[in-house]
Amino acid sequence: MAVNARIAALFDLSGRVALVTGGNSGIGRAIAWALAAAGARVVLAARRADALATAVADFAGDGLTAAALPCDFADRSIYAGIAARAAAPFGAPDILVNAAGINARLPFDHDDDRHWDDTLAINLTAPFLLTRALAPAMRARGWGRIVNIASLQSLRAFANSAPYGASKGGIAQLTRATAEHWSRHGVTCNAIGPGFFATPLTAPVLADPARADAMAKKTMMGRNGEPADLYGTAVFLASDASAYVTGQVLFVDGGYSAG
Repeated sequence: MAVNARIAALFDLSGRVALVTGGNSGIGRAIAWALAAAGARVVLAARRADALATAVADFAGDGLTAAALPCDFADRSIYAGIAARAAAPFGAPDILVNAAGINARLPFDHDDDRHWDDTLAINLTAPFLLTRALAPAMRARGWGRIVNIASLQSLRAFANSAPYGASKGGIAQLTRATAEHWSRHGVTCNAIGPGFFATPLTAPVLADPARADAMAKKTMMGRNGEPADLYGTAVFLASDASAYVTGQVLFVDGGYSAG
């Protein structure tokens, strides 16, 4: 095999199956698109069946293979059968991307039990339960990739985001704990820490031009993120190219966290 072909093969996801939560929009959709473009067959999982159907159709229009898996990841009852449901379209997933997330953006003293419970259920408990459900099949095959979505709030606090920040601090440690247990079996776990991207989750912030500009100025590049900025990192962490990388949080934030 020619040298350039050997390098390209490191990033080739042909034959792989990926389950991406929150894959119908925002960061999850961007990552799912990149994995599918690299050759993976992708299962998009989220609550809204209509948005999932639209995403699957859009992927097909780009010549990419995707299927929809409607799921409410706050519902504990789904996890008993989630491995079988995730495997139904294309076979057992080799790649799990935990991208589903919520943020109520309320002041600390206005966050009630429901907001806390819902945020932790989606942002932190679901990645743990999905990993527990899907990693054993990856271990049996001797190969797997788990990619969590961290945040700038894995490192520092932002106003009006106490439950979200707590969940993303937990994601950073869950990533390390998952890596410690599963990596010896060929199943790595890393996290992507996005900066500010225009997504439904950040819409309340970036809809204000002054706030969006202020966020951009805190980066070293002078701009906020775009979906394409995630493509390379996602494929790297989901492929053979990252075989000796595990337990890491890789920030894709234009240098925000390094400033």
